[in-house]
Amino acid sequence: MGSLSSPALLLLFVASAAVIWYAGVKLSDTTDVLAQRLHLGSALGGLVLLAIATNLPEIAITVSAALAGQLDVAVGNILGGIAIQTVVLAILDAAGVRPRAPLTRLAASLQLVLEGALVVVILAVVVMGTQLSPHLHAARLAPASVAIAALWLIGLVLLDRAGRGLPWREGGDAPDSQPEPRGHSRGKKEKAATDQGVGTGRAALVFAAAASATLVAGVVIERSGEEFFARQGLSGVLFGATVLAAATSLPEISTGLTSTKLGDYQLAVSDIFGGNAFLPVLFLLATVISGKPTLPAAHDTDVYLTALGIILTVVYMTGLIFRPRRQYARMGVDSITAIVVYLIGIAGLATIAT
Repeated sequence: MGSLSSPALLLLFVASAAVIWYAGVKLSDTTDVLAQRLHLGSALGGLVLLAIATNLPEIAITVSAALAGQLDVAVGNILGGIAIQTVVLAILDAAGVRPRAPLTRLAASLQLVLEGALVVVILAVVVMGTQLSPHLHAARLAPASVAIAALWLIGLVLLDRAGRGLPWREGGDAPDSQPEPRGHSRGKKEKAATDQGVGTGRAALVFAAAASATLVAGVVIERSGEEFFARQGLSGVLFGATVLAAATSLPEISTGLTSTKLGDYQLAVSDIFGGNAFLPVLFLLATVISGKPTLPAAHDTDVYLTALGIILTVVYMTGLIFRPRRQYARMGVDSITAIVVYLIGIAGLATIAT
């Protein structure tokens, strides 16, 4: 894309972002319809199918980078997205909660705390994996990426069990939280689709079309955006951690706003935590494609972003436990804390990147 002018690159970037947003809405709707009709269950539907669907831009960028042998780009793309996707919860808190109350107060449940803990554990293994020797691999597999995928699968099993009920009062849900059970918005979407005469085959076709559009747009937005913002003097690391991460988080914003609009606050938080737990699993994909361990290619900035993602996750886990009552600027104190921590973190990242 080096032959394109800066205005053309910017137009491509904006157009790709628009495609990602629109396709993200369609992916969310059709994923919920398919999850209901195929009886995948709340854990599988929320933490597998939707996690993959909303992270298709990151998948596209990871595959493209791995095929090109740019493992550091794959690592930066995956780890840079986790911090900003956690901050998406602040956007949902400010824009999507009715009645007016902090998101974590209405969504509070022990299952969500467990999902946050899974994110923290996986990110801790990521940090450990960055310190391993790049020569430690066999049969196109590396121990760290395999361990991350295994932990994710074990986590899904435990979360599925937790979703069927925990040996705590209210089954682990906090009192006076959202009135309807978690995942009720999926049933409403499926009923609306049925009322409109949308069959399972049609839903699957829309899902496939939206997924394809998202994959293509993911590659285009990374290449056009990196070149455009590089011309503006923004380093590749800062671009990946801010602009690109925000653009590829558009599906999470669209699906989260849909869930909160329908009063399914627990599902909105679960989709963010579930997506963040899934992203590091892409290291296994990158390793298989490239034939080399991915995590040892991480830079200091990538380890820094991983730590930032852990801190932001813990901020919201704390909010889910303490359930703040008051709001400031239409957000709970946990969301405000997350925004401040993220901004300070990006300021610190700039000192490392330069």
